[in-house]
Amino acid sequence: MTNTTGTITLSLSPAWTVACCTGHEAGSGVAPHPSMPWSTSEDTPRTITAGTVKVLRVGTMHTACPYFRKAQRHELGANMYRGGDGPLHVSRGKTNHPLHQAFLQAARQAGYPFTEDMNGFQQEGFGWMDMTVHQGKRWSTACAYLHPVLSRPNLRAEVQTLVSRVLFEGTRAVGVEYIKDGQRHKAYVSREVILSGGAINSPQLLMLSGVGNADDLRKLDIPVVCHLPGVGQNLQDHLEVYVQQACTQPITLHSAQKPLRKVCIGLEWLWSYTGDGATAHLETGGFIRSRPGVPHPDIQFHFLPSQVIDHGRKPTQQEAYQVHVGTMRATSVGWLKLRSANPRDHPVIHPNYLSTETDVEDFRQCVRLSREIFAQEALAPFRGKELQPGSHVQSDKEIDAFVRAKADSAYHPSCTCKMGRSSDPTAVVDAQTKVIGVENLRVVDASIMPSVVSGNLNAPTVMIAEKAADIIKGHPALEDKNVPVYKPQTLDTQR
Repeated sequence: MTNTTGTITLSLSPAWTVACCTGHEAGSGVAPHPSMPWSTSEDTPRTITAGTVKVLRVGTMHTACPYFRKAQRHELGANMYRGGDGPLHVSRGKTNHPLHQAFLQAARQAGYPFTEDMNGFQQEGFGWMDMTVHQGKRWSTACAYLHPVLSRPNLRAEVQTLVSRVLFEGTRAVGVEYIKDGQRHKAYVSREVILSGGAINSPQLLMLSGVGNADDLRKLDIPVVCHLPGVGQNLQDHLEVYVQQACTQPITLHSAQKPLRKVCIGLEWLWSYTGDGATAHLETGGFIRSRPGVPHPDIQFHFLPSQVIDHGRKPTQQEAYQVHVGTMRATSVGWLKLRSANPRDHPVIHPNYLSTETDVEDFRQCVRLSREIFAQEALAPFRGKELQPGSHVQSDKEIDAFVRAKADSAYHPSCTCKMGRSSDPTAVVDAQTKVIGVENLRVVDASIMPSVVSGNLNAPTVMIAEKAADIIKGHPALEDKNVPVYKPQTLDTQR
């Protein structure tokens, strides 16, 4: 199902087959981003319910919060917003780095509140970020949910496997075909096939199986099972830029990225799971509103006491720190289509980034608001020259050019199999996660979001999966009666 060899097919007895991607968050299935942020976002209910049959109710957390808690085992213990005994370990950073402290103080000096828990009562503000790290190791959904049950007799996991299509009898899904070691195999089910490949792989597999826009499928000689034009449409993502500042003190991660130091860090981690290798280093961040009148945070920050060049593929050049900043509610919407009928061919992906004037204006705000925080007194002892975009970049036109040249995906593709009513021609799944127009087929991953969440995708995707598990098993939905959520005292000001 994916174009890498990281796919697995899970066969739970002969009843269900779950096809899922175990790669990184770029697929937006269930695996976390390498930086491992855990962001539940009070805005998740708006996202999941927009245009749907009230799987969650608009503007409340009462149906989402119980599933966040169910999934989570937070090191700080349970409360109304956090779980304490779930399978997914969540922790806070341990480095207490002086640049993280200075960044949080600078944000307060700029007029933003400190929030004790961005995943709790108050998302708006700056604070310490949650991460899916446990005892110095990344704690993925595979660690939490899959590895503990691999010995079950009714479960078979196939690795290094490529799912090529869903098998249909008429419009009823009966199994999947997959390729392993160059050989084609088929796995049949008595109940359902569940796709969890993420926002790229799930629509790709649907189209390869004959579920999608009929005209596009016929052009590739793929037999049409169901004309469902929304498959692969509505692609949404978070875009971000790095605002970078030189650091006048040798306290950043620059020296940690030199060859000998990396060896030492690696050896310490292998020996005791401690040190610089035991954290994602994106330990502080924040959520703010871009301008007056905006009711909910729509800009996110991740602070890093280091410089990153080309996603870390190139070494740092000097002592520096940076903030990753981007909008949470982009209005640009893209699409993906099949390149060919060959499951090994990557699909054509057209994200349409920055295709609306609103998004362009919002990114100007991202750059200017980041600069304002970096200019505060708390960072004065560390502040060197601005490296990116650079002090020469000031006008709207110059900032726009910088953003277009340097903006990158935050690896949050979503919404390509959006949930909605059957009367919505762009909907792909219904409120029960079932693919519209066919039988015995569900999609459970970030692709079913009608619009992208205002935060990182990992936690909301796990929440969706937990809720879908109850739906599939016929269990009553978990629900909280009252979950208080912070609201700004006034919308007349930006902060």
